Amino acid sequence: MEFDLENPLEYFHDLPNSQDVSSLFLIESDHIPPLNYFQNLKSNEFDASVRTDFISLISQLSCNFDPFVTYLAINYLDRFLANQGILQPKPWANKLLAVTCFSLAVKMLKTEYSATDVQALMNHGDGGFIFETQTIKRMEALVLGALQWRMRSITPFSFIPYFTNLFMLDDITLKVLKDRASEIILKSQKDVKVMEFKPSIVAASSLLYSSHELFPFQYPCFLGIISNCSYVNKESVMECYNVIQDIAKEEYESMFNVHSSSGTPVNVLDENFLSLESEKTNGTNVAHTTMIQEKHFKRRKI
Repeated sequence: MEFDLENPLEYFHDLPNSQDVSSLFLIESDHIPPLNYFQNLKSNEFDASVRTDFISLISQLSCNFDPFVTYLAINYLDRFLANQGILQPKPWANKLLAVTCFSLAVKMLKTEYSATDVQALMNHGDGGFIFETQTIKRMEALVLGALQWRMRSITPFSFIPYFTNLFMLDDITLKVLKDRASEIILKSQKDVKVMEFKPSIVAASSLLYSSHELFPFQYPCFLGIISNCSYVNKESVMECYNVIQDIAKEEYESMFNVHSSSGTPVNVLDENFLSLESEKTNGTNVAHTTMIQEKHFKRRKI
């Protein structure tokens, strides 16, 4: 069965029942690195820089693939490093691990690629290394063992359907909200600070931030729904919300710097969002989503 980040368990349905949902929340901690891994990265600049180098290698390998491949590969990387410890900076070993995590992610997501493609990717950039197929397979076995063969990772994407189902949104609003939340989740994975939180908390916080950014008048309703959810801790959601807000602020500032230097107006939302400007959603004009308000850049205290 093909692995879907939004549907990680084989028995998990598009509209999950209470038993399936409980299972997800119950086992999510088994699919993330332990807290001491986050604490070590936070306090050790060297280890954090090594992780950044690994992520850069994986991003190079997966640049022409679905972004979910990158996300899953980094998930495998973090879980492996948490189990085995940060490796000493050996270029060939680092690239072998990056290739292995990428290869496993591609296989799990049933993405088509050939051995020739992988060899070309491994030769990308300076100091390319060629690994024999058997070498990669042996490394895959090592990674699989460290992950205890838990390859159907529980990620923030696994909880998006559950939370959005609680919101009871129309199709247009749902797509816009999910797209922006997914974008935030993908971007925030590289930030060490997000690793402090469980996937369900990251999912809830990303949806809340997206709703505040896109549909500010409906945000209080979404916040109330999340706050009343028995599966998540409101304080943790708000802490994660603040971290995500900082990440989004850095994104906006980066975009502003790039566009201001080229003389191009800044557009926070992509073309998919802009094309919906004329749509009406629950009495709220989606055109509001194209406005960048200064209050979005300030830390919101709930």
